[in-house]
Amino acid sequence: MKIYIPRDAAAKALGAERIVKAVEAEIKERGIDAQIIRNGSRGMIWLEPLVEVETAEGRVGYGPVTVADVKSIFEGDSDKALGDVEQIPFFAAQTRLTFARVGKIDPLSLSDYEAHGGLVGLRRAITMSAEAMVDEVKTSGLRGRGGAGFPTGIKWDTVRLAQGEKKYIVCNADEGDSGTFADRMIMEGDPFTLIEGMIIAGLATHATKGFVYIRSEYPDAIEQMEAACVIARDAGVLGNVLNTGHQFDIEIRVGAGAYVCGEETSLLNSLEGKRGTVRAKPPLPALQGFMGRPTVVNNVISLATVPVIFEKGAQHYADFGLGRSKGTMPIQIAGNVKFGGLFETAFGMPLGDLVNKIGGGTASGRPVKAVQVGGPLGAYMPVSKFDTPFGYEDFDQKGGLIGHAGIVVFDDTADMLGMARFAMEFCAVESCGKCTPCRIGAVRGVETIDRIAAGDNSAVEILTDLCETMKDGSLCALGGFTPFPVMSALQNFPEEFSTAKEAAE
Repeated sequence: MKIYIPRDAAAKALGAERIVKAVEAEIKERGIDAQIIRNGSRGMIWLEPLVEVETAEGRVGYGPVTVADVKSIFEGDSDKALGDVEQIPFFAAQTRLTFARVGKIDPLSLSDYEAHGGLVGLRRAITMSAEAMVDEVKTSGLRGRGGAGFPTGIKWDTVRLAQGEKKYIVCNADEGDSGTFADRMIMEGDPFTLIEGMIIAGLATHATKGFVYIRSEYPDAIEQMEAACVIARDAGVLGNVLNTGHQFDIEIRVGAGAYVCGEETSLLNSLEGKRGTVRAKPPLPALQGFMGRPTVVNNVISLATVPVIFEKGAQHYADFGLGRSKGTMPIQIAGNVKFGGLFETAFGMPLGDLVNKIGGGTASGRPVKAVQVGGPLGAYMPVSKFDTPFGYEDFDQKGGLIGHAGIVVFDDTADMLGMARFAMEFCAVESCGKCTPCRIGAVRGVETIDRIAAGDNSAVEILTDLCETMKDGSLCALGGFTPFPVMSALQNFPEEFSTAKEAAE
């Protein structure tokens, strides 16, 4: 008998370790021949800790499980029985490509990984030229999953063609946006897919060394990635790649927790042992990145998606999606929402369906008021824009951005003036101080919003001008994107700014 209990950080936070001890005790007491497998999370956080038991009919789920529920699971009369987990509506409605293995396999079993399609893409890539590999990524339409949505194949091609005696692949795992956890879930639940994707990127660009830069707040992800690299190296996947003569190895580096290090040039400075501040562009990191050498900097999800593209073919991946937003996106649904978790689907689903049909509306039962998409610097999308398809250009046309695809839901009690202030204050605290619009503008922004709250009508125009200055003058996304939440709150919820002034009067 195999019993699956997630080692995912969210499951652990909800009591998974206590469940493991209770299950171990029950196995010992009953004298059962059973194996506990610490898998990744299926992504349905409201059901964690989710326990799955392998039966002749397949894996049967139970959740959310408490210690008191364990005995009834073994006796076969648990009221927490869910049946086949993959038939739960939230899960069944997904198109899982990047996350196909997460929750299914033992994350640190290379044989389990291969049994579910792992290394098929790498073995195919090895038979191709570097140019053909890059063309495969271009044809797939894969774009950066960390924020800007830049075409991954074009970035790879720039590095492939760049002159340099040494090149690097850097994985940005500094997942700092509120409401985002997809990177963490991949690293904890299917680390070999990230390793495989980085190796393919190295082969395609002639890079021989990779770094995974993980935020220090992710101790479980760090532990899993370090263990997976050792296993891959011992198995000949890393180093002399599959005994083909191609050299590629990976080193795990841990960041110190600065939000700005999620921006690629700040990350590179930190990786080099310098202070995490942004670099002016040009030169681009693709030409002069880590240690001044040509460097690919990609997000975790971008690199973790590469193996499935090479396994199933570029066109198979490109057939999913909407317009220039090709493939699938792991959308993280969080905040005041009934069914929070990770939902992978093809681009194109309306925002309102993600919030109401998939997320189940608010956990409080009150009406949805706004949804912030794209982290703390994303726009607040009102209900009137819930028909917006989830796609890069579609959100851009509605004054929003997808970013890392985190969705944070707010009900009708949310104070939008207060949320706008929080965004400005967040920028003021997290600014690296490199450029004036971000360093000074965010501080003045907080003061200006406080003037609006106090009833100063003239401050609204000042805030608008200030946001334009920050957007156009900042070197990185921190200062450049801060106007998104502030201006979206002002434009989409003007009555709250008026109410603040009237109350002050």
